[in-house]
Amino acid sequence: MDEREASGINPTEYATTVERKSERELVVTRTFNGPAHIVFDAWTRPELLKRWWVPKSFGASFDSCEADVRTGGTYRFVFSHPSAEQPMAFFGSYVEVTPDSLLVWTNDEGGEEGPVTTVTFEESGGETLVAIHELYRSKKVLDDAMATGSISWSGEQFEQLDQLLAARGASAGRS
Repeated sequence: MDEREASGINPTEYATTVERKSERELVVTRTFNGPAHIVFDAWTRPELLKRWWVPKSFGASFDSCEADVRTGGTYRFVFSHPSAEQPMAFFGSYVEVTPDSLLVWTNDEGGEEGPVTTVTFEESGGETLVAIHELYRSKKVLDDAMATGSISWSGEQFEQLDQLLAARGASAGRS
């Protein structure tokens, strides 16, 4: 029995879907077993982000996670990988934050070519549908991101989030 089965998570029940909605927009959806406020916390609290954001198979370490999650706040995530000469930084600002339901941020490490990411959290029956919309500056930028594999959302990453949510499920209140 793997960790997902032990935690009561049915891996086929919560599939990640990735769909190109237009020439410039990519949409990723996934349902998570947990109320919106717990899922939102996992996306906004640095100590929780560090536990699921980087897929373990990448072999990278999440060295630093700074997130001032409020409209006008900023974030900076720093990763290192044994094969990289120097750490990689991802950073930007929060354009809009509505607790438990909406996050919008810029991806400034990509310069003017970086997408704007909008994440919505919709709770129903104790589960939360997360929809990630990435709007790219042009068709070419999205094409290039898809061709190089630099689209950052993966099923493995979300399975790690599933495991974190299952571990936190015993204490469903805010901590």
